[in-house]
Amino acid sequence: MQKPKKILFIIMDQLRADCVFGALAEHIDMPNLTALMADATCFKRHYSVVNPCGPARASILTGQYAMNHRSIRNGTPLAHNTPNLAREMRKAGYDPMLFGYTDTSLDPREHHPNDPDIRHYEQVLPGFNEKLEMRFESSFPWRAALKSRGYKLPAYADFFTPATPDGQAAKLNDPAFYRAEDSDTAFLTDYALNELSVRRDEDWFAHITYIRPHPPLVAPAPYNQMYQDADFPPPKRLENVADEADVHPFHKYYLQAYKSHPIIKGPMAGFDKEQDDEAIHIARSVYFGLITELDHHIGRIINQLKQSGEFDETLIVIKADHGEMLGDHHMWGKQCAYDAAYHVPLIIRDPYQPQMHGKSVEMFTESIDVTPTILDWVGQTAPVAMDGHSLMPFLSGETPKGWRQHVFAELDYGDPRTAEYTEQTFGIGLRETNLCFIRTQDYKLVHFNGRLPALLFDVANDPDEMTNLAANPEYAETLLAMTQKLLNHRMTNTNHALSDMLLTKQGTINYTP
Repeated sequence: MQKPKKILFIIMDQLRADCVFGALAEHIDMPNLTALMADATCFKRHYSVVNPCGPARASILTGQYAMNHRSIRNGTPLAHNTPNLAREMRKAGYDPMLFGYTDTSLDPREHHPNDPDIRHYEQVLPGFNEKLEMRFESSFPWRAALKSRGYKLPAYADFFTPATPDGQAAKLNDPAFYRAEDSDTAFLTDYALNELSVRRDEDWFAHITYIRPHPPLVAPAPYNQMYQDADFPPPKRLENVADEADVHPFHKYYLQAYKSHPIIKGPMAGFDKEQDDEAIHIARSVYFGLITELDHHIGRIINQLKQSGEFDETLIVIKADHGEMLGDHHMWGKQCAYDAAYHVPLIIRDPYQPQMHGKSVEMFTESIDVTPTILDWVGQTAPVAMDGHSLMPFLSGETPKGWRQHVFAELDYGDPRTAEYTEQTFGIGLRETNLCFIRTQDYKLVHFNGRLPALLFDVANDPDEMTNLAANPEYAETLLAMTQKLLNHRMTNTNHALSDMLLTKQGTINYTP
């Protein structure tokens, strides 16, 4: 008799790895994730291969590097014929249910110019069955639910502004205007639990995506003040913003270009200037509170699976799309090249591989490996166009032969709407406003297109990436070797959907690595 195979795939937005397993995790209350990690496999060196949200999710769900799928920024279309997880799961007989969002920018070649679906980047990846619309910039079902519960709704632009009680001075960690039981995280979880409760007798695939702890940093009570008095480590950074900007021209650009992006909407917008230590501490504490809120609701899902008897029939995959600087290097957000913006948690529980429960994998893994893993678990072969590799051997206690010894990531920081700004700043065109990096256990090289210099870090001895060695003559050979490694990686992994085939009189020959 075939074993039941259900899949719960959860993505959290902008959650860095050390908040789940690392120095910061020691200060955050996460009883449910902690319990799950003791009963699952943790991938400790898991990296997003691209930022920000749209490209990161495109890579997760297509199993492709950004250099191949080319949806390289929020709003840059994903080609309509790109293989993806949802379509492949349909081939395996699953209805791919989506609770949340995929931040997919649809291919305009497949739509009329007036189609509203190509007026925004927050559309649904083709193949998914959108059960609940929870897109960050719309979320109409949640807004309607709040209204029906008696809330006086502010303009949606102010939904995530802290609500200061009447007669009191505004504080950075004032609560959201909604109660914890009515938050976006709670509403999404409620809806998913109701749907899954009537599907117990079938194999299902549920993709649940939470916007938290993505900024603006506002949390409902009690999560907003839960960690305000906690003694957690401060950001890892140079003495001041000017010092950080002097490390590299891109850093100066980044700190200036994102000066109006809200960390906490209203009271703390922008990070191009010095913030006092107390404000930074409070902002980080709200971020931690949002993580604890997430943990609570993930726990609700796990508890329902256990009560229904489905826990040991379900592959559970929990990860983040990308990280968050959280004040490190005087930066917030993720559109830079530091590890904190790419190093993310990945937790997988295969109910049929108990020998790896409670264990960790220290090999490098990438976000493009998740889709091939899920497909492998249901018996589907990943399309040749996918760059990632299944993690199933790790889940059975084996290390695949020839597994990667590095991770690779990309970032396109240009914007067609403001291309003149980067052209004036750096003297480079839009197609040159990009970077990529390769990271081994010992070194990390960041290569910038155009005229910008490289960054080189000795991450074995300088894990916080404080000292750039690229111009140090003592590291010239290392810089060359890492540059060659980076070039080799790109050349090996360019799109191979058809390049491994040969048409002959005897038929098509397919090369299988």
